[in-house]
Amino acid sequence: MQLFDIEADPRHNHLPYDGTVQYYGKVIQEMVADDYFEKLMQNIAWENDQAIIFGRQITTKRKVAWYGDQGYEYTYSNVNRYALPWTVELLELRQRVQQLTGERFNSCLLNLYHTGEEGMAWHSDDETDLKKNGAIASLSFGAERRFAFKHKQSKEKVELYLEHGSLLVMKDTTQSHWLHRLPPTKKVSTARINLTFRTIVE
Repeated sequence: MQLFDIEADPRHNHLPYDGTVQYYGKVIQEMVADDYFEKLMQNIAWENDQAIIFGRQITTKRKVAWYGDQGYEYTYSNVNRYALPWTVELLELRQRVQQLTGERFNSCLLNLYHTGEEGMAWHSDDETDLKKNGAIASLSFGAERRFAFKHKQSKEKVELYLEHGSLLVMKDTTQSHWLHRLPPTKKVSTARINLTFRTIVE
């Protein structure tokens, strides 16, 4: 199932079953989003992502950063990370996302993809550190990229394009039943920054 060129309506659930995905479209005006993109590039403590796969430590081209209300420890891909204190821009963006969604978030994992050739493989955000069935709000800046979901049992797929300054929310049982990924593409030559606001169980 492909869901391109659709009008954004946060009341609409883009998953056919077993979860909830809401796409708000562009929630930040383009010039403001451009400014945030530049500030995030400059002010975030970006590091190359590390993952342990089949016993080997892999360093990705993609860069990541982890921020939160406290120095939360967060483990994914068998690597431990500790949250940094919020920046001014991240606090502003968290407030905007919370106002729109009615949710509350205490942390944010950021990803920097330098070009379309950098992506993310199929996975679920179902780590035990995260609130069970809690909302994850994904805010995108920079290059427009395709984002895909795949049901774990039926293998049915849903795809959307995430625009500059747009917001996507995954919640309810989405992480239990669906995988998601950012497919690599040679058609995109510019960078994308993705902020995923989350709730760590304290």
